[in-house]
Amino acid sequence: MSKTLIFAILASAAALLGCPGTTNAEEAKTVMTTETSALPKPGKSGLLPINGQDYYYAIYGKGEPLLLLHGGLGTTDMFAPLLPKLAENRTVIGVDLQGHGRTALGERPFSLEAMGDDMAAIVEALGYDKVDVMGYSLGGGVAFRMAIQNPEAVRRLVLVSTGYAADGFYAEMRGQQAQVSAAAADFMKDTPMYKSYVAVAPRPPDFPKLLDALGNFMRQNRDYSADVAKLKMPVGGLKDAGWTRENLSQNRLAILPNRTHYDVFFAPELTAAALPFLNGEIKVKTWDEVVSETE
Repeated sequence: MSKTLIFAILASAAALLGCPGTTNAEEAKTVMTTETSALPKPGKSGLLPINGQDYYYAIYGKGEPLLLLHGGLGTTDMFAPLLPKLAENRTVIGVDLQGHGRTALGERPFSLEAMGDDMAAIVEALGYDKVDVMGYSLGGGVAFRMAIQNPEAVRRLVLVSTGYAADGFYAEMRGQQAQVSAAAADFMKDTPMYKSYVAVAPRPPDFPKLLDALGNFMRQNRDYSADVAKLKMPVGGLKDAGWTRENLSQNRLAILPNRTHYDVFFAPELTAAALPFLNGEIKVKTWDEVVSETE
């Protein structure tokens, strides 16, 4: 597993700051525009008071529960193109993270550890003993901490464009992320990130404070390498799979061709890769079976 930055926010925020007025900045703005389809109406939604924060949640579909966590400077709405497919046979629980979407920033320090515990408390408050969890970017970092700190609450874990340490991120992006602060608020007013924020935020004037919180957060040099081995749910294996798949790792690594950090969260291929893993599907034809079918 590579040390991809576990706490990268939608890095386009940094990319936009690092190259204002360039073609790359315009491309980053374009690729972040994900309102390609409207979210279905949730069966249930509201605010939950959790550890001093009022978290917005929305529940879609029926079936095994799946907690879905968005990326930095986004909301659950960013999964709009994928959510109907996920909710066909799943109860999807979308949560807007601290300071994002319909969840106010508040005065509590911004940390993955605190939000990881918050997610477990939300799951319990909603009446679930255990859920599958899929998190993208910042949401993946929160999902990781939730699984480490509250393993009894997580059945299977999907981390999308997420890792566990800062030194796996490109050096130039680390420098750009370090520039994120309230001073960038005016520059970002034409971006989809700002527009989606003010459309639903309980306190739109808090956007500069959110940028400060994210900037301070990203300037920290985190490394959760030692925690990876502590994960209890299906996430790894250290043996050859074996001729009859007897040592098959429960881990799955999916590389989606022609996708980037900035568009993978609405790629149809993502659901095609994630759902079989979440559903525990491992059966495939063996070589013997394929050969026998051709005889």
